[in-house]
Amino acid sequence: MSNNAVHSSPFRGRRGYAMLLAAGFGTRLKPFTDHHPKALAEVNGKTLLQRNIEYLQQFGIYEVIVNVHHFAEQIIKKIKDNNGWGSNISISDETDAILETGGGLKRASWFFKQEQDFVLMNVDILTDLHLDEMVAAHKNSNALATLATTNRETSRYFLFNEENNLCGWKNVKTGEEKVMCQDENLNPKAFSGIHVINPEIFSLMQQQQPKFSMVDVYLSLCTENKILSFDHSTSKFIDVGKPESLQQAANLFQ
Repeated sequence: MSNNAVHSSPFRGRRGYAMLLAAGFGTRLKPFTDHHPKALAEVNGKTLLQRNIEYLQQFGIYEVIVNVHHFAEQIIKKIKDNNGWGSNISISDETDAILETGGGLKRASWFFKQEQDFVLMNVDILTDLHLDEMVAAHKNSNALATLATTNRETSRYFLFNEENNLCGWKNVKTGEEKVMCQDENLNPKAFSGIHVINPEIFSLMQQQQPKFSMVDVYLSLCTENKILSFDHSTSKFIDVGKPESLQQAANLFQ
């Protein structure tokens, strides 16, 4: 998929909505993140933020909210200076306290009052996943959430049963495991940091504290709700979390 490729919008003629998670400290990208947010790390002359705004545009997503904390003012200035690269970008301000993925999404829930499925995505990943196909699969399954996954090796995995339903989570480095529904055949899948979510999730979130992870949300809801995997192991994908991965990304994405 080229950076300029345009696909049919999976949102049936409506402008798609998304949130980019950009508030994190990016500690793995030091020393760059000692003075800048990870969202502004560059790959072949374009920031991760710009690349993912343009990636979402390929699928008709022009309404985007970005959460900010670490060097928030740099992200806000970059968006203003570039007129959002053609998208309508809102800011979810977390400068008072970083809220993790779940808390960050909950604070931005006001942005998704249009009651259609939306995309949640980490700003520090790059992929050529066909997002239109993922959204279509999500809509056809009537899932509460669909999670992009691959078969790559990692330290933490979501666990899915043979019907592709989320059942648990495991950290293979620490041995920590949370299995919410018992099944003899659970398949570990590496999560890619891309979600398609039904806004009904906001009324179902049980977490009361302001700071929490979407992993906890999904594990608390998966026994009563359909949370599915969308495997994109054939796609290009890289987590741009370390300085050396910036060069790897430059080789993958022009």
